[in-house]
Amino acid sequence: MKKPAAAKKKKITASAKKTSPRKFGPRADLGAPVDEFFGKQPAPMRAILDELRKLVEQTAPEATASLKWGMPFYTVGGATMCALAGHKAHVNLILAGPPGTYADPQGLLEGDGKTGKHLKLRSLDDLPRAAVRGWLRTAAQRARAQTRQG
Repeated sequence: MKKPAAAKKKKITASAKKTSPRKFGPRADLGAPVDEFFGKQPAPMRAILDELRKLVEQTAPEATASLKWGMPFYTVGGATMCALAGHKAHVNLILAGPPGTYADPQGLLEGDGKTGKHLKLRSLDDLPRAAVRGWLRTAAQRARAQTRQG
């Protein structure tokens, strides 16, 4: 006589056993210099990133850059000013801050703005230098203020 299907015991395989979640250590590149990041970028994206890097350095000469999450983060006194992200077909200038932090009358910045906004660039010709300088000045002032408060 056969046992009912519900009474059969399931065989548990090693792959079906629950395992504890993996714990990852810090990224190997955390805090590393940013030059290698820029050197690895494809030429069209590198041109945009180099220009953004120059604008950051002109706007906030005291800003320091290091890798975090695989991309250059610029900080002033330990507070985040901005980040640069290189993708296959575009570059992002990432600006941290709550909604309303950055004046954007032309609607160039993207994102919901809860923790910041970003400018997506596909070519160097698309770079709105005057607007970016203004956003970077605001980002640097915000970072300086956080440093004084913290």
